[in-house]
Amino acid sequence: MSLETKAWVAAEQKLGRKAARLPVVWGLAQISAGIGQIYCAAHLLALVLLPALRSSTAIFLYVAGFSIFVLLRALCLDQTESRSFELGAAARRRLRSDMFSRLLAVGPNGLHGRHSAELAAVAVDRVEAMEGFHARWIPATSLAVLGPGLIGIVALVVDWRSGLILLVAGLLVPVAMAVAGIGAGVAARRQFVAMTRLQVRFLDRIRGISTIVLAGRTADEAAALGRAADELRSRTMRVLRVAFLSSTALDLAAAAALVLVVIRFAPHLESNLILAQKALFLLLLVPEFFAPLRAFAAVYQDRMAAEAVGEDLATLPAMPAPIAPVEIRNIAAHGVTLAFEDVSFGWGSARGPVLEHLSFRVPAGETMLLTGTSGAGKSTIIDLILGFITPESGKVTFNGIELTTVIPAARERMIAWIGQKPMIFGGTIGENIRFARPEATDEALAQAVKLARLSDVIAELPRGLDTPIGEAGFGLSGGQAQRIAIARAFLKDAPLLLLDEPTAHLDPAIERDVLESLKRLAIGRTVVLASHAALALEFAHDTGARRLDLDAIRHAKFRGVA
Repeated sequence: MSLETKAWVAAEQKLGRKAARLPVVWGLAQISAGIGQIYCAAHLLALVLLPALRSSTAIFLYVAGFSIFVLLRALCLDQTESRSFELGAAARRRLRSDMFSRLLAVGPNGLHGRHSAELAAVAVDRVEAMEGFHARWIPATSLAVLGPGLIGIVALVVDWRSGLILLVAGLLVPVAMAVAGIGAGVAARRQFVAMTRLQVRFLDRIRGISTIVLAGRTADEAAALGRAADELRSRTMRVLRVAFLSSTALDLAAAAALVLVVIRFAPHLESNLILAQKALFLLLLVPEFFAPLRAFAAVYQDRMAAEAVGEDLATLPAMPAPIAPVEIRNIAAHGVTLAFEDVSFGWGSARGPVLEHLSFRVPAGETMLLTGTSGAGKSTIIDLILGFITPESGKVTFNGIELTTVIPAARERMIAWIGQKPMIFGGTIGENIRFARPEATDEALAQAVKLARLSDVIAELPRGLDTPIGEAGFGLSGGQAQRIAIARAFLKDAPLLLLDEPTAHLDPAIERDVLESLKRLAIGRTVVLASHAALALEFAHDTGARRLDLDAIRHAKFRGVA
């Protein structure tokens, strides 16, 4: 386990201990009620087994006391379980919120190539696995010390030899659990790796299921998924096998303590009635002494799972360092002037630089057409403007102010983006359009629909804007999905419009129609269009755009203002 993971687990444990004080208090109250319950039960058994001690008054008192302690213990158990559940739920909410905050802060290009299935596994399975760490393991660690300690003190008061037997047997249990726990931690980490591999493979195959069917590889891929599932099953069983070792060690220690207590009192039971009561009490106390340790052993794998989970959660992208907020003024009145000043950027030494000393300026209200073959850097320029990545050298400015000093909320208000495949969420058409500006009025929404030339499509639907659509635009054509994205941009009414291959997957007739809507959207806005489609040149001509040919810049090794 890396130092980073150890520090993360230690921080989680520190937070959890502060929050777990109330469940621990209720747990100690439950153990105390259990001691009282055993005391009454031991004396009732003595009255049954030893007639000389029997009396109706004593029987009534011990039965009443036993009943009261049972009710108190049930109340404490209910409170312990409910508080522990709340503890785990709060920890899951906090971890998920922290994860999503980090991912949203760094943007899609700050994930360093991590697969979406891996991130989904972290957000769902890994965070869920932390529920046991906070709800069960952290309270159990305190109760595994305080509970046996409390019972051991009671046993020492009643009979110091028996109390010493219990304490020595209890000290042997953590040693055996630690030995088994090392193996459990390794097995748990391997299990999580196998689970991630299965999830990544399954998601990839679901995404490419049409290609798999057309290539006639369904049987091969089904067999490969079966092998991955078998690997996960095998590693899960290894975790269980190792976990059972700690339970076996605990059972042996409990049996040894029980036998030694019996040996301690057996020769004197017939001659000493008071000693018989004491012996019954101590014998019944042995299972209660080991109950907190048994609960700890049952959840010990949650600690091992937390260490395995920490490998993923601790390596999530860190929150970006806070920057001094700088608001851009007079944007609504004067628009946005975009400029690249001697910007260089590369995706790593193996791929080489994508942009080298690139400089250009797009005045407010004008359009810039970015052209070039795939890999020329069109999408990289868009990502730089969106703030998803930062230049290695040089700077990107809005109205002369460096982009990295603009608070994210201000940048988001200024930019509208339309890509190749717009993200359509499960919900209604109206909700998908309002995603750009949830507080927009119905009149503004209707105007955006009209300007995006989506009115005819909406009119044909039985429920209009309230028509439900599936995740990822299921039920919509490519042109309709793109019009929803255009309607979002109209509704947002941002002064800077970024278009990244907006008609790449449309047939020519729909492409021309969508470009007509984009021409209307571009009026009065600063526009950057990245495309190498033929109709994009027509769009650029009609909007008076300047053209920036990235291929020509690269081949000529030109440096300067485009």
